[in-house]
Amino acid sequence: MAFDIIRSARAVLHVKDLNASRVFYDALGFIETEVDEHSIYYRGLEEHVHHSLVLKQAPEPAVEVISYKMMSEEDVDRLASHFVAKGYDVKWMEEGSQTALGRSFRIQDISGIPVEFFATMKTVDRMLQRFEHYKGARVQRIDHFNCMVPDVQRAYNFYVEELGFRCSEYTSDDESIWAAWLHRKPSVHDVAFMNGDGPRLHHIGFWLNDQLSLIHACDVLASLGYVDSIERGPGRHGLSNAFFLYLRDPDGHRIELYNGDYLTSDPDFKPIKWDINDPTRQTFWGHEAPDRWFNEASLVNNVHTNDTVALKEPTLKRKKPTFVI
Repeated sequence: MAFDIIRSARAVLHVKDLNASRVFYDALGFIETEVDEHSIYYRGLEEHVHHSLVLKQAPEPAVEVISYKMMSEEDVDRLASHFVAKGYDVKWMEEGSQTALGRSFRIQDISGIPVEFFATMKTVDRMLQRFEHYKGARVQRIDHFNCMVPDVQRAYNFYVEELGFRCSEYTSDDESIWAAWLHRKPSVHDVAFMNGDGPRLHHIGFWLNDQLSLIHACDVLASLGYVDSIERGPGRHGLSNAFFLYLRDPDGHRIELYNGDYLTSDPDFKPIKWDINDPTRQTFWGHEAPDRWFNEASLVNNVHTNDTVALKEPTLKRKKPTFVI
C-alpha cells in the first residue's frame, strides 16, 4: 500500500443532553481533556493524544464520524488522492477547524459509514501511572469500531483490498461472509462489520487493563442508578476470546468495555473461521444476547450534509440475526 493506516483513533457522537452524558462517561472513568459549551473531549488513561471520544450537543443522537490515524501527513494526502481517483467525494477538514486535530479528510465509505483520516493530534499528559485518576472502569484506550452494514462482503473487500486491512476472524456459512473482524494494529480488530440494516454504528470498543475493571464498572453504574444501561455481560466471546461488557449511554449509543484478545502481527497468521451456527462464537459461556443487541444501533450522518444516512436492508437474509463483537 502507498499509505499507512495505523489504527482506529476516535469517534464523534451527537448527544441530546451533554450534562447527562458527562455524568455517565465520567462514571466510567474517562479522562476529560477539554470541555466547551457544546462539546466534551475524552481520552483513556493510557492515551497521550488529546482525545479518542467527542460528545457534541445536538438535537438528535447520531454518529458524526469515526476516525483512523495515519502514519504521516503524506499518507493522508496519498490516501485522499486514492479516493479522488476512485470517484469518492472527499471533504477536507483543515487544521484548526476541529479542536486539537490537524488536517484531516472525511468520506462516506463503501457502506455509507462516515469515516475520517488524520495524522496529527495535539498531545497531552499520559495518565497511565497517575493512579489517583483510576476510577469506574479505568478505561485505558479506544480499541475498535463495530459497524452494521447491508453487505459485509462488499465492506470486507473495500477495507482489505483498498485500504490494506487484514482479517483476523470471520463468520461464514461456506457461501457468504456474515461478519468480519479487520485490523491494522496487531490485535483482533480495528473495525468489525456485521450483517444488518445499515449503515449504522453498532458500538465503540474501549480497552481495559483487566477483567475486574469490567465488574467494578457494573458496581459503579448500579450504585449510580444506571442498571438499565448494562445491556449485556460481563462475559467472554468465543470470537476474539475477549472478556466483554456492553453498555448503553443516555442517548442509546453502545459502548463495549473490552479486555483479553490476542496478537495478530505474524505474517503467517491465518484468519479464524466460525460457522454461523456455532453458538459459542457469540458467548463462550453459552448465554444469549438480548434481541435489542442485534436490532438496535446508532444512526450515522452524511459527512457533507450532516443529514442522517438512510438505511438499507441487508443483502443476506436469515431468520435469526447474526452476531459480531
